[in-house]
Amino acid sequence: MTIAKIIAATALIAAAGSALAETPYPPEQAFTSTKTRAEVVAEVKQAGGDLGRRNYQDTFNPAPVASSKTRAEVVAELSQTRGDIARNNYIYTTR
Repeated sequence: MTIAKIIAATALIAAAGSALAETPYPPEQAFTSTKTRAEVVAEVKQAGGDLGRRNYQDTFNPAPVASSKTRAEVVAELSQTRGDIARNNYIYTTR
């Protein structure tokens, strides 16, 4: 008796799911633009260019940070702490 109820419920859910899957939401409507390509390009440039590309570049290609120390000063500073520059780089970058 319970197996028959389970089979009936499964069939009902499958039928309802397939009926709902056939209707597109939101209803498909053709999109027609009122602007030309040149107008859109002009708006993008006025807004600051391709903001997605600038965000990507700022995130993954940051500008190098200017330092007031020379390379020799940095090496000397690292040598004072433990003596092994490669080890210090590993220790302080994996924390």
